[in-house]
Amino acid sequence: MQLNELRDYIESELAVSRFRDYSPNGIQIEGRADVLRIASAVTASQVVLNEAIAWGADAILVHHGYFWRNEDARITGIKKRRIALLLQKDVSLLAYHLPLDAHPEWGNNAQLGKRLGFVEQGRFGEQNIASIGTLSQAQTLLQLVQTIAVSLQRTPQFIGDPDAPVQRLAWCTGGAQGYFEEAIALGVGVFLTGEISEQNVHMAQESGVAFIAAGHHATERYGVQALGNHLAVRFGLQHQFFDQQNPV
Repeated sequence: MQLNELRDYIESELAVSRFRDYSPNGIQIEGRADVLRIASAVTASQVVLNEAIAWGADAILVHHGYFWRNEDARITGIKKRRIALLLQKDVSLLAYHLPLDAHPEWGNNAQLGKRLGFVEQGRFGEQNIASIGTLSQAQTLLQLVQTIAVSLQRTPQFIGDPDAPVQRLAWCTGGAQGYFEEAIALGVGVFLTGEISEQNVHMAQESGVAFIAAGHHATERYGVQALGNHLAVRFGLQHQFFDQQNPV
């Protein structure tokens, strides 16, 4: 299919125009006009670019692309090498940040909740990207942490009483630790995100609301895969997900 048709479809489905974001959503690097093979990944790192291009990708779809707000605009060093490779190989880079977090079906939060058996009941946070709901069945905090570790293949950090029963929770993938105070105010027993900051430890201890940090990368692997799989079925494309391990 045509690259611009692919972009228009994604942007319509993800409702890109309603989001105020920290980087441009859509085509960040324009490559060849025709797309048959689409690669997906969490981040457009050099390793991902090398592997996707070796596979024969016409376009690479990511959650974390380039040109973030307030970053140095000069095309030098790491940025120059990445962009030069895409231009040399005529491969497109498409990136979707907050719109991919928020989508009710293919979004990072929706996909993580589905994977972990969470029942979503509402949204909160900046532009309503964070989720709130319940577990499909009550369990202890330690049991929940163990479930997450098995599902994501990564041992989470957590602050809270391991034996405390858990039912109502909030979650937001990636670096959403800034939503913890709002989650506490909503009356949840647990907040799950990717990263933890120093102040979150004290807030968890003093509020009695548990905090789970399951990894920025680990929690955001599933939205871009779901979108890539959907595009493959919808348009008859070949799709491959490239997962560069990241402990953060």
